Amino acid sequence: MHPSERFVAPNTILTGVPLKHLIDAKLVALIAESFAVVDPKFNPKRFCEEASADLEALEFKGRARRIAHAINSQLAENSGAACETIIRSLGPKLDVTQNFGLAPLFYMPHAEWLGHYGIQDFESGMRANYELTQRSTAEFSIRPFIIEHQTSSLSLLAQWVTDPNPHVRRLVSEGTRSRLPWAMRLKNIQANPRLTLPLLEKLKDDPELYVRRSVANHLGDIAKDHLELVFNTCARWLKESEAMKDHLRAKNRRWIIRHALRYPAKKGNAIALKLRLAAK
Repeated sequence: MHPSERFVAPNTILTGVPLKHLIDAKLVALIAESFAVVDPKFNPKRFCEEASADLEALEFKGRARRIAHAINSQLAENSGAACETIIRSLGPKLDVTQNFGLAPLFYMPHAEWLGHYGIQDFESGMRANYELTQRSTAEFSIRPFIIEHQTSSLSLLAQWVTDPNPHVRRLVSEGTRSRLPWAMRLKNIQANPRLTLPLLEKLKDDPELYVRRSVANHLGDIAKDHLELVFNTCARWLKESEAMKDHLRAKNRRWIIRHALRYPAKKGNAIALKLRLAAK
């Protein structure tokens, strides 16, 4: 059994129990074990000492970052080789898109490492993002890649829209959201959402609600800066749905429209209200 499978985490955030408590000495020990198995040079004792130093004094992100730095001190200086070790250390892929609880938080330090150190080698780093998102999420770690290597990143993501794994397809939308909560802003995409609209066009009829919800949230982000563009997009998608012979597909498309426009509708925007009504 992979150490990640022995990570004990609740199904949801518990009232009065800070999320940071999941990133503790027990998690550090499990991560050490996962690396020691694949890298004979990895020193579990030294890693645990470094990763656990003053861990209790740090908040959630700070704890993940502390462990990430300790991981890095044990890996090869070559970023490409380090990324390959990260990939080899990963456990089994998620086989569901819901009800997996907080267990994927096992990989928060890995995501921190990837976003900070993995960016030095684009190809290997993106391959690590691809593997990581199938076990947890790479929506945070992929953002530095999009900022530093925008054209190459968007080109690769355009290939991932047809990936058989729904976690990868969701990353295409979620990782490029300009206003993703708790994440760094993607200012270029925020200024020019036409950079990512072609990706959403490919994903808007995805068979997984998990992916379609991300598409709707992505459109909702765009609406906060480019409301007319989103109105035009939703109106076109609505018109396309009216001509669909597949009623379930049409229903799913209309759900995206309603979900994407819920915030301007709450503010009483007449066009948003009209489009949401038409999309029922």
